[in-house]
Amino acid sequence: MKNLKLFSVCILLLGAFSCTNELDTKPKVELSLDQLLAQDPNAITGIISKLYGSFALSGPNGPGSSDISDDAGESPFLRGIINLQEFTADGMKNRWGDDGLDQLTTTSNWDQNNKFFRYLYNRVYYTVPQCNNLLAVLKTVNVSDKEAVTAEVRFLRCLAYYYQIDCFGKGVLATEDNIGSSAPLPESTRQQLFTFVESELLAIESTLPVSNAYGRANKAVGRMLLAKLYLNAEVYTGTPRYDDALTYIKKVIDEGGYSLDPHFLHVFSGDNNTSSEIIYPLIADPLVSQSYGNTTYIVNGSLNSATMTLSDYGATAGWGGHRATKAWYGLFANSASGLAASSDQRAQLFWTGGHTYEMTDYKEWTNGFPSIKFRNNDYGQASTPTAFSGTDFPLFRLADAYLIYAECAVRGAAGGSTSQALDYVNQIRSRAGASAVTAGDLTLDFILDERGRELMFEGHRRTDLIRFGKFTGGSYLWPWKGNVLNGTSIPDTYKLFPIPQRAMEGNPNLTQNPGY
Repeated sequence: MKNLKLFSVCILLLGAFSCTNELDTKPKVELSLDQLLAQDPNAITGIISKLYGSFALSGPNGPGSSDISDDAGESPFLRGIINLQEFTADGMKNRWGDDGLDQLTTTSNWDQNNKFFRYLYNRVYYTVPQCNNLLAVLKTVNVSDKEAVTAEVRFLRCLAYYYQIDCFGKGVLATEDNIGSSAPLPESTRQQLFTFVESELLAIESTLPVSNAYGRANKAVGRMLLAKLYLNAEVYTGTPRYDDALTYIKKVIDEGGYSLDPHFLHVFSGDNNTSSEIIYPLIADPLVSQSYGNTTYIVNGSLNSATMTLSDYGATAGWGGHRATKAWYGLFANSASGLAASSDQRAQLFWTGGHTYEMTDYKEWTNGFPSIKFRNNDYGQASTPTAFSGTDFPLFRLADAYLIYAECAVRGAAGGSTSQALDYVNQIRSRAGASAVTAGDLTLDFILDERGRELMFEGHRRTDLIRFGKFTGGSYLWPWKGNVLNGTSIPDTYKLFPIPQRAMEGNPNLTQNPGY
């Protein structure tokens, strides 16, 4: 199922929600689900589709509509993931600098009034109550595959909470059991949110389907999220859980039925819905699910007709915003000619013509190399350019699972095999045309670098740097870290984003993260 279409009937069940008050979670229901199903047997599919779409789309009526009271173009969930996970880290920078974007791209001067922090926070607390609303109704009605549908909804709620745990470290724990609460919910700690998500994912492991329609959660998808939660458990709770991360990522690898796509670039092309590697995508479609916040933001934002041919990448517009830094392409070579000469196909996915290797001014388009990893045209084929991207975003994919296994093994996780880890890493490198490495090369520093070579611009980098102890402080510097050309130390405060001021005003039980 390439397109999870939105059904207008779902709006009757899932009412508008403003996240300045997380407690306003009472569903706005004009018809009971029984009545909806009597009128339209596909209503449950539409409602589920709406929940899935909340991670990539801005609203129900096209790219100009918004489910929340934030800018429709700027606020979609996936756009927030890229802004907060990639631009705050080492590999990617944005040149626009509008209304707080500079604060992200220079990891400096963060404060609770930055709208980009608010956008992601609000998207979490839009999706969570919508899941709660549906879960509450599902308890009282009979629908086909009710147990599996319920498990999917619980997964989507966990996915939203995962980003709350990772980015903000705390919040409120809203569930179907406290819908309609008249009093503000208490603040929940990072540990409490972690425990809830862990318990939910463990509870639904047996009821998520082994296979599901493309773009919907199955057992492997739930296990992948659980493995990621455990992978970062030491950061989130202070207690390492690498043994558990390995247990669940091994299930993904051994039982999921996925395989590395033989062509790296296919995973990021317009027809990537046919890739054997993608475990869980956020779906895009140039006609059905248009959004300025799905991969349109990544593709168009990385192109500029002044130095590039847009049609080569299936696009009709180039926004000239995003460029990589040498912290990313320097993992392959220390010059443009070195990138061109590299046997590693991933090194070829930067536009170097007319651009400088050094980013001496992050606001200058020709400083730094734009990434051409994501594109809107089909792999190896001529495609008609479209204004919006139809390339799905691979939120979870097998190469990431292989690297998680390797990291856990190198960290000494019980049940891990160094030889198996080496095999997985070399499968990834062989696919890219890179030379094989030996067991002696397989260090944590190498794993971090390989994650950069393989996964950069996919929403992982900030989390990875924090887990490896490289994000804050001065032991690892990158261009414009701390708003200094060659980088400078930044405080540990920056391991979390500030709680948005409007959220704190909406719930007096919320407290600000330290240092803000």
